[in-house]
Amino acid sequence: MSALFALLNWYLWKRLVKDVTAPGTARRVATVAQVVLAVLVFATLILGRAVPPEVARWFSWPGYIWFAVLVYLFLTTVLLELPRLALRGWQRRTPLEATAATPTVDVPPEIPDRPAVNESRRLFLARGTAVIAGAATTGLVGTGMSNALGPPDLLRVPVALNGLDPSLAGFRIAVVSDIHLSALLGRSHTERITRMINESEPDLVAIVGDLADGTPEDLRSAVEPLRDLAPREGSFFVTGNHEYFVDADAWVRELDRLGVHTLRNEHTAIRRGQASFDLAGVTDVSGRNANDAPDFDKALDGRDESTPVVLMAHQPVQVTEAAERGVGLQLSGHTHGGQIYPFQYVVGLQQPALAGLSKVDDTWLYVTRGAGFWGPPVRVGAPPDITLVELRDRP
Repeated sequence: MSALFALLNWYLWKRLVKDVTAPGTARRVATVAQVVLAVLVFATLILGRAVPPEVARWFSWPGYIWFAVLVYLFLTTVLLELPRLALRGWQRRTPLEATAATPTVDVPPEIPDRPAVNESRRLFLARGTAVIAGAATTGLVGTGMSNALGPPDLLRVPVALNGLDPSLAGFRIAVVSDIHLSALLGRSHTERITRMINESEPDLVAIVGDLADGTPEDLRSAVEPLRDLAPREGSFFVTGNHEYFVDADAWVRELDRLGVHTLRNEHTAIRRGQASFDLAGVTDVSGRNANDAPDFDKALDGRDESTPVVLMAHQPVQVTEAAERGVGLQLSGHTHGGQIYPFQYVVGLQQPALAGLSKVDDTWLYVTRGAGFWGPPVRVGAPPDITLVELRDRP
């Protein structure tokens, strides 16, 4: 990864610094600036979790923003290689220009006459490419930051659940995932999410993993507003892969303190009068490395088979095992909807669904794009969301 990062920076230096400047002070300053920013990005990726949030935010904001700028500068510049290639002939002098510009010399017949590069045209094309790439990148990153830092979309998704008692029709589950509290997203982020969920008046809140990128000690103030969640049937949580990057046990204890119950390979009955369905939760696949592996059999053992089950599982890929066990609906996150275009194509190679409602065998799978972001504070083509899933008793 370090080698690829270095290669990316070299390519951008070649196209956006060396090709558009003459040797001298301007090129040296631009080169030094690019090296400093590259080191800043590298430090942000390595040290982001290693220092307290109040320290990390000083370098994480510029580091991650520049990381997003690098990504889009690279993509737009590579795309612009096509018109540059098409205009290669235009950069060269015509034979008439070459004759006028250079003295006549005897050229051996075996040596072909190669037109020289027209430096003014080459420079015009190089600088034009740089301006277009810079403008496109500024627009994409600016729009992406507005999406990422703005309020999540509130989506409403009806799901027909086989076997659901008609008296439970209309039961609403607020699904939120990938909040990613960190040096970049703090208390105000959680307060907004909590307010939006409460205003939607759900019956139950399902937080499906990746709550934070840091320890409870460092992010206690940021997570505290979750105490104010007020669904009728309670708030529930399952671990995501990011909980295992720090200390999943500590986060489970912290959420218990705030009144959010963790379903750790277990289930609980959700009742309305005589009617009920089971809410189950499994740990993330990353828990295998922390002796906390997902266990579907344990999570579903002993439940009433005549009632439907809604499963909370952080990663959509876990739906395969859910479908094998007759789960009616799986609620997941993890993908961020790709977060930054065109990375959804990479995520799609790993997960069965990127976002929204789909079906695997007889099991519904709903994937939220998440309410936060990881890494760059940028979302392009994948706005954040909180989803209100409304259960229905028949299609």
